[in-house]
Amino acid sequence: MAEFKQRKERNYEDIRTLDDILNLLKDEQFKNRLSLKYTLDKTGVEVNEILDDKSVMLVTDVGYEPVNDRIIIYGLLDRYVEIDLDVEEVLGPGYFKCRVVSARKAKKGRRDLRFKVSPDKVVATNFKLSKHTIELSNFRIPTSIKVILDQFESQVSRKADLVKVDILETKDPVFSAIRKTGNTLYIEDSGNPESLMPMNEEFLDIKEVLGEETERYRKRMVERGYKSIIISPVLYITEDERSIPFAFIQMVSKSDILTLDKVLEVKDLSFKLVDMIRDANTMLVSTHQQIIDISKGGVKIRITDANLKKYLVKTKGFVFDIVFKLQAPITIYGEIKFTYYDDEGNLFAGVDFAGNSSRKDEMKRFYSVIQPMEVEYKSKLLREMKQRRRQG
Repeated sequence: MAEFKQRKERNYEDIRTLDDILNLLKDEQFKNRLSLKYTLDKTGVEVNEILDDKSVMLVTDVGYEPVNDRIIIYGLLDRYVEIDLDVEEVLGPGYFKCRVVSARKAKKGRRDLRFKVSPDKVVATNFKLSKHTIELSNFRIPTSIKVILDQFESQVSRKADLVKVDILETKDPVFSAIRKTGNTLYIEDSGNPESLMPMNEEFLDIKEVLGEETERYRKRMVERGYKSIIISPVLYITEDERSIPFAFIQMVSKSDILTLDKVLEVKDLSFKLVDMIRDANTMLVSTHQQIIDISKGGVKIRITDANLKKYLVKTKGFVFDIVFKLQAPITIYGEIKFTYYDDEGNLFAGVDFAGNSSRKDEMKRFYSVIQPMEVEYKSKLLREMKQRRRQG
């Protein structure tokens, strides 16, 4: 049995009465689209009969075995529907007499048509993912990244009288404000109260942060011998283009004025630091992995590569290429919605790439390729439905 990990639960509404559920199971359109949940391949199931005592006779693959005498079936009408059934009696291989327990319907309809694809038509490759996640909420920074900060501080230590590169903590109100706003603190001359005024909206307004404590803060800088001060945030840009101000570069001069050119230099150094962190923290895996099914909004991928299996389950999302046959790679950011392992240890990941995370031009190319595939699949479904009606 596969081990499933759902990262984002669907929003459901209960189907309240047993008669409503049974009527749904009698609906021919719904019956023709039923499958078993939590099977590695999409395993079909058929409602063979509904008895007078309102029990349900189900037929599925002869090798299927319910877990804890519970079967969950699902299907699509206008929305996604799940039905829970308890097995009352096993009448033969893949043949079960069941009692309906409950049912629920998704509050929103599925966004896009999903269909299976073969490896000769499309594959996933060139996975770029972080080895470690920087948690903004609790600032759990991996040791390897802290080492990079220390090394970088050593490299730039001669650029001012005092140089510090460290994690942005929230205990100090000034550092907390820098973390919150992403703005730079620049005090050109601590001996001049006018220097506390921000030059524009990109600079921190220290008076707004400290209020009545502002003058005391300035005098403390003077007492320490700090003539000119720059504290600039290090903005780490994640794969999905979120900006995280997680660290800072501080430069202090005890004698000379640090000019605006120095502020720009510090900002440039922060970009170089981010590049160092990204290079050290990003893994590129170029192996081909199978796409099981695909839609305009996402894919399900079968992961066999050991490094991908190790790191992918720890990350929120990743950048990868989708390569259709005879087409240039399409680079997309995917957010993981669910994962599970099969009995052989392969990892399956449901990936959602709808939204603003992926580059617009790339998504346009993706839509242009998948649109005719979707039309072909819909035509196939219609042909199969017409054939079943003729046979019925």
